Amino acid sequence: MNSRFGTRARWVVWMAVWFTSAFSEGLGAATHGERGDDAFLVELARTGCLYFWENADSRTGLVKDRNRTDGPDERTVGSIAATGFGLTALCLAHERRWLPRDAVTERVRATLRFLRHELPEQRGFFHHFVDVRTGARVWKSEVSSIDTGLLLCGVLTCRQHFRDAEIRRLAREIYERVDWTWLLTPHHTLGHGWKPESGMLSNDWDSYCELMLVYLLALGSPTRPIPADSWRAWRRPWVEFEGLRFISTPTNAPAPLFVHQYSHAWFDFRGRRDAWTNYFENSVAATEAHRRFCAGLAERFPHFGEVVWGITASDSSRGYVVWGGPPAHGPLDGTVVPCAAAGSLPFLPRETLHALRVMRERWGARVWGRYGFVDAFNPATEWVNPDVIGIDVGITVLMAENARNGWVWKTFMKNPEMEQAMKKAGFQPDRPAKP
Repeated sequence: MNSRFGTRARWVVWMAVWFTSAFSEGLGAATHGERGDDAFLVELARTGCLYFWENADSRTGLVKDRNRTDGPDERTVGSIAATGFGLTALCLAHERRWLPRDAVTERVRATLRFLRHELPEQRGFFHHFVDVRTGARVWKSEVSSIDTGLLLCGVLTCRQHFRDAEIRRLAREIYERVDWTWLLTPHHTLGHGWKPESGMLSNDWDSYCELMLVYLLALGSPTRPIPADSWRAWRRPWVEFEGLRFISTPTNAPAPLFVHQYSHAWFDFRGRRDAWTNYFENSVAATEAHRRFCAGLAERFPHFGEVVWGITASDSSRGYVVWGGPPAHGPLDGTVVPCAAAGSLPFLPRETLHALRVMRERWGARVWGRYGFVDAFNPATEWVNPDVIGIDVGITVLMAENARNGWVWKTFMKNPEMEQAMKKAGFQPDRPAKP
């Protein structure tokens, strides 16, 4: 190898390693490019926080499931999962002073009061979709374990961020009211939920996906916890793609990229492993596999490649779709979903950030509105979603901030029940592999 080329190659590799490490730890940037990246992440988080401020009912605090990209509309269907993301986003907006602090505190207090005393619940669990004005059940939706879990993550973030005594008390009471044992199956797994018309849903959380946050919340409960062997009760199938090996959902089931993201929005899995794996590194591998999968779609959809990539459950020109890969699933048609890359910002910071910045620069105002990126768009057909979806905005906000400095992780993990839950699940410090 030419000595000049070898020196340059080593320098490029060293710089890449340094940048990834520094960015992942949220260290101060020294170069113009890094300052620009940090500013972009701030804008990504701040615009998303605006969604949760403008599209929640001021009395109930419940957040709309979706909304137009250009500002509040008349729809009133709310999502308790979006409300959980929204409560976390309000903590961030309060911390960064992006919104009036007294008004944010009052909004959070009002939300927790409504959740504690007025929103209909069953053993502490809530209906998936509700009217934001009244809290009434919408679309005969189920009492949902995963959506209640996402809500509780936001509630417990508020408990640690705010010093307000009422907020802290209400958050504790909402969490401790949940009877996790109610949804335990004979196999020690947790069920998906319940409907008043038909009883328990037939499905349970029995194989790897976004389920980790539900199990850890249940393990950590100081009032009605599930046994530790429930953590061992769900399956962890290994999959391989282009030399990458990681735990994912079974190969005969769809695995949209968000299943590798949602638990990581709050729980800090970095540097830890249980009896099976280091789940943070597992999501790194899954994200890289997805990036390569998307690059392989370039023959069908030339806008995809090493730079522009990302498909996860989202809107499409034909309605809401669960799609992605690997393996390929769903009616792939060239639609790009920005929150797929944004939700993986801490896992592959350089590649995800570059993808998002290129999307913004290449398609501009067509794909970027008042609340940041539209939910999805298709450069091949020029279709652009007129909506944003609350949970997709939410994962973008939280992971942008975690990529910057780990603030959501640091705040949420102050809840002592969460550290106890991870110990109960068998998490230990991960030993670095020997060179």
